[in-house]
Formats: sequence, C-alpha cells, structure tokens
Amino acid sequence: MQNTPVHSFHGARVAFCAIASAALFAGPSVQAEQKGAQHRLLVANTGKAAVVAADGTIEREVKSAGLHDAALLPNGNLLYQSGWTKVTELSPEGKMVWEYDSATSNGNSGTPLEVHSFQRLENGNTMISESGVGRLIEVDREGKLVHEIKLTRDKPSKHSDTRLVRRTPAGTYLVAHEADGKVREYARDGKVVWEYEVPMFGKQNKGGHGPEAFGNHLFNVVRLENGNTLIGTGNGHSVLEVNPNKEVVWKLEQNDLPGITLAWVTRVQRLPNGNTRFGNCHAGPGMPLSIEVDAAKNVVWTYNDYERFGNSTVAVEVVDGVGTPAK
Repeated sequence: MQNTPVHSFHGARVAFCAIASAALFAGPSVQAEQKGAQHRLLVANTGKAAVVAADGTIEREVKSAGLHDAALLPNGNLLYQSGWTKVTELSPEGKMVWEYDSATSNGNSGTPLEVHSFQRLENGNTMISESGVGRLIEVDREGKLVHEIKLTRDKPSKHSDTRLVRRTPAGTYLVAHEADGKVREYARDGKVVWEYEVPMFGKQNKGGHGPEAFGNHLFNVVRLENGNTLIGTGNGHSVLEVNPNKEVVWKLEQNDLPGITLAWVTRVQRLPNGNTRFGNCHAGPGMPLSIEVDAAKNVVWTYNDYERFGNSTVAVEVVDGVGTPAK
C-alpha cells in the first residue's frame, strides 16, 4: 500500500512553513558584482535561494535545509528544494502553494533517498529525480504518481545517483549520473537511448571539491538545438560539447580563461547568440560564481557575490522579466 503524498495547492488547505515563508530583504553587498550586462538573477547555494535584482539588492530570499536545484516559474513562483527530500513552491509573497516530500510519498517511506533535481513540466506536473530509490517520477498537483522510470546505475548512491535531470523537447530525459560519471538519455519507457562517459583525459582521480580535485562527477547536461549535448563536468573543471557520435567538438578547460580558475562546474546553458554560460562552484573567494563566454572563449560576463552566497553556489540563472518582484 502506498503512502499518502504530502502536498498543498490553491483551493485546498494551504500549509505554511516557517523556513519557506519568510521573505528577507537586504541591501546590495559591496562584493556583489556583475561584469558585463546587468541581469536580474536567481542565485542558490546549498542553504538558500534568492532573487537578486540587477542592482544587487535581494528581492526575496528563502532558507533551505539542502538544495541543488531551483527555478523561478513564469508566474513568479519559486520552485526549490526546502530540504534534501522536499520540493516546495512559494508564491512571490512567500506563501507555500505546493509541496512534495519524496521521503514519505508513493512507496518511499523508510527508504534512504535524496532529491537533487526536479522540473515543472508544461502540463503542470513535476518531474523529480529520487537518488537512492533510483528512479525519475512525475507527479500531479495532488502528488499522485503519473509516471515512473527506473534508472540504470553502476554505483548506486542515495547522494550521488544523479545531479541535474532535464526532460528534452523530444520527450526524453537527460540524466547527469554523478557517481557513475556518465550521461544517460532515457526514453519515456525507461530504455537508455544514448550514453556518454565523461572522459578523464588521462588524469587520475583526486578527491575534494575545489580546484585541486579532479574527476568526472558531472553536474548538468543539456541537449542543444543542433543535436549536440552540453555538459557541466562537475569536478572535471570543464564544459564539454559532445556530438551524437560522442566526439568532443568544443571544450572549455580549467585554466583557459585569464585570471579565472574553474572548480566544480555546475549548470550549463547555450544562449541564443551562441555564448555559453555556466556555474563555477567551490572555486574560492575572488573567483566568479557564474561565467559567460563566447565561442572563442572570450569572457563577456561574470557574476561574483561570494560574501552573500559563498563557496557552495550551485545555481545562478538569469531571470530578467520572469514573474514580478515581491512587494
């Protein structure tokens, strides 16, 4: 018998969470700096998520007990992890309008697990990756399980089965399998239709999280319009573009950018103008948290806000014009 999922939505009883509902306001940090265009940003580290105005002021901020993913929805609601097993949706005023706890829902009670990624789908359902359980699920607004995919895992781990997972426009699912060091693309029936092992490029594995470490514990994978795949290699300190034949056609390495050292490369994005934007986590003070380069690897934009977000910043996303600022 399945457990009843935890959820909340408009038209039903709305639960309030002290951690999730408080909107905090602060002035700009003297160390917050964007070099290049000035953008409104969604910024998150493992302990909090915030919407940061282009002038550096905090529009809203919310604490978390564990976070690797966050999104600002078109209606201005914040979808984020309020803990390692919970996905929570907040209105701009800080009211919780929906929540799903994987630890107690849809057969998971008593099973060690962590959530490291999710995505709000066009049909209103939410896709969630459940590490430890080893599955991708889609749930509706009532928390009902409407689809499930079992994941292939070489090194099962409740902490590292996956990092970010994204459903593609073609309806497949691109999974960054951190512990395995592999990208796997799953069809809707769960079949692996493409797999790519992130290369070590002749180097030896070296533990840690900073620039001194090395491995292939990838964080993010994105399918590009040209059919290639863009990979944030985590502690591989690089961004790779790989074609369907698994050939690296573009690569940005740890020390390619003058004055910048790459550490744990997190979210990656290919912009309409051909530029590439990516996160630079665990790089230490003085290093940008997010970087944008052109195809020739010239730096055109950086964001640094180490004072407020520190060394575990996992997400920096431009959200110009998304939703409305909280009053």
